[in-house]
Amino acid sequence: MFDLDKWQEIFNTIRKNKLRTFLTALGVFWGIFMLVFLMGSGKGLENGVMRQFGLKVKNALFVWTQRTSMPYEGLPPGRRAQLTIDDVRAISDQVPTVQYMAPRMWVPSGEIVHGDNHAAFDVRGEEPDIFHIEAMEMFDGRFINQIDLKEKRKVAVIGHRVKEVLFENDEEVIGSSIRIRGTDYLVIGIFRSLDSDEDATEEEQTIYIPLTTAQQITNRHNEINWFVCAIYPNASTSKAETEIKALLRKRHRIHPDDPQGVRSDNIEEEFKEVNGLFTGISLTVWVVGIGSLLAGVIGVGNVMLIIVKERTKEIGIRKALGATPFSIVSMILLESVFITTLAGYFGLLCSSGIIILMNTAVGEGGEFFYNPQVDMGVGLGALVILVISGALTGLVPALQAANVNPVVALKDE
Repeated sequence: MFDLDKWQEIFNTIRKNKLRTFLTALGVFWGIFMLVFLMGSGKGLENGVMRQFGLKVKNALFVWTQRTSMPYEGLPPGRRAQLTIDDVRAISDQVPTVQYMAPRMWVPSGEIVHGDNHAAFDVRGEEPDIFHIEAMEMFDGRFINQIDLKEKRKVAVIGHRVKEVLFENDEEVIGSSIRIRGTDYLVIGIFRSLDSDEDATEEEQTIYIPLTTAQQITNRHNEINWFVCAIYPNASTSKAETEIKALLRKRHRIHPDDPQGVRSDNIEEEFKEVNGLFTGISLTVWVVGIGSLLAGVIGVGNVMLIIVKERTKEIGIRKALGATPFSIVSMILLESVFITTLAGYFGLLCSSGIIILMNTAVGEGGEFFYNPQVDMGVGLGALVILVISGALTGLVPALQAANVNPVVALKDE
């Protein structure tokens, strides 16, 4: 393998046939380049889409009501059922797969005021369980607790953006007050969203107050606007969704087949659909990439066959002078492996470089494309397989060369 004369012959052959060598290497280069590039791009697209889900629990279920579209038990269509805390308790009692329940309420608030600063923000009545479902973390202070609910305290947990707008940089926020609907609320916590960029910005412009407080100040005792629940990890969210909607239809006298009366958004189903999509994309990438690799390897084999045919007389002279079959086979194989390895390495290098550039260009701001990457183990594994395949495809013409009859070879034109 380290025979200097043999390597000189290989380089001499390559110099004499620059175009043919270049086209052969290009096929191998393109094969591994496409495989790695497509894998990296596919992963970037997958990361970007999955990022839209944020860190919310993937088995969350959002439920709300709309106007009915079918008459039922003498009641006309067009009714809108009002969800209540009693509905939430009934679901907790009768659907055992529900792990967390978080009823919610919008609070018309107008402008929120602190000192000389004022701005409009969303205000929502919440319960503590929402902290286990939404993708958030406490930046400072604490979240709403059961005592806040029981005593209907006028306390507020504000988003980080609310803090930036209403408070000065050096001002102590926890323990200060903000005015909502003309009433002062004690700020007990500041939260940050762990969601994707756009959703995080929207969430951090929200103020949470205890649900019971929200019901009291809006004079809507026992009512809620909608609720979100998390299903136990080992249970089916789709099955729980069916049970919850059937229970609500029964409680509010909505036709069992009415598609409009009770609506829901199943995060688990969306997550499964996206996972299935990217499984298909990944399979397609592998099929296209492996096909490109095979095309390159086959090209190497064909070129090696041409080389053997062109050098038939030379090989015959070598054998007549005492060259062993092994020396001839090793010469052909070395040339095949050298071209394959060099072209494959540059293909891996270039594709990895482009993926790094794409990652730098997109940065943290990519909405549907984020952090493209390739497992280097996969890339190097593909390169090794490519080299082995190149050696195997070169073996056929090498063995053909080793079996050349010197007498016949010397007569070759």
